[in-house]
Amino acid sequence: MALELRKSGRAWLLVTPVLIALVVVIGYPVARALWMSFQKDQGLDPSTGMFVEGGSAGFSNYTHWLLQQCQAGGETVSCPTGNLGSQFWMAIGVTLFFTVITVALEAGIGLSMAMVMGKTFRGRALLRAAVLIPWAIPTAVTARLWEFMFQYDGVVNRVFGTHILWTSDEWPSRFAVIAADVWKTTPFMALLLLAGLQVIPADVYEAAKVDGATAWQRFTQITLPLLKPALLVAVLFRTMDALRMYDLPAIMTLGNPSTRTVSILVVDQVRQGPNSAAALSTLTFLLIFAIAFVLVKVLGANAVRTQEDQRRAG
Repeated sequence: MALELRKSGRAWLLVTPVLIALVVVIGYPVARALWMSFQKDQGLDPSTGMFVEGGSAGFSNYTHWLLQQCQAGGETVSCPTGNLGSQFWMAIGVTLFFTVITVALEAGIGLSMAMVMGKTFRGRALLRAAVLIPWAIPTAVTARLWEFMFQYDGVVNRVFGTHILWTSDEWPSRFAVIAADVWKTTPFMALLLLAGLQVIPADVYEAAKVDGATAWQRFTQITLPLLKPALLVAVLFRTMDALRMYDLPAIMTLGNPSTRTVSILVVDQVRQGPNSAAALSTLTFLLIFAIAFVLVKVLGANAVRTQEDQRRAG
């Protein structure tokens, strides 16, 4: 017992500096942001026209973003289209749209790329290195590259013979951002899935071939079930990354409201009122945490059960 207590005390002694660093680096900013989110921003009070220095705001900073209602003459009325609530929910919709479409495309294309790179052929190392180039390019450079391509007189319109304002119109600008994001981050998905394919024993495929399984049966009955844990991890990582998308749409479309994500809205709001932006950041964190929780509990639980079934079968 004394030896176990001594080991436990030594372990806490080694872990304590890391915990202190985490509290300083993560805990304090989070606590500060929460405190700021309940404070009023300095500026002119629209009801009195007088300058106010702040003070307690209660939940008003949150209700301004969540509710699409305003007060006029003591009555609740509908706010104009450009109010904070409308901007927030539109940014939520754009962010979720980008997340669902890009993650789905990247998972499908990344899986295809991983299966090709997992085969043995001449020049495989060169192919793997070439595939990772888009992911290695800085996002700002990628955004400028695709902005040039999607200009009115750019490569895309010239190749397809179209006259589309890819960075200005509502839906073309969104599809342009999706194309650029899929091009850049699909190699990351392919790399994670390739690592998952490498751990599948080749003997399993050989046994399936001997039993007469077709290529499609081997893919659906062997590859996908055994690749599921790696696929879920890749989808989780990319979902968290896509929910925080900022620089690609901000640079490509130059502030087009049709591609304004939640992260872009937070940065824009910081310039106007840091306390209101803190409330928006808190809402963004809660959104990402809720989605991550759902992915881990709903999808991750199945992955754990699959691993347990494999151990029992073995």
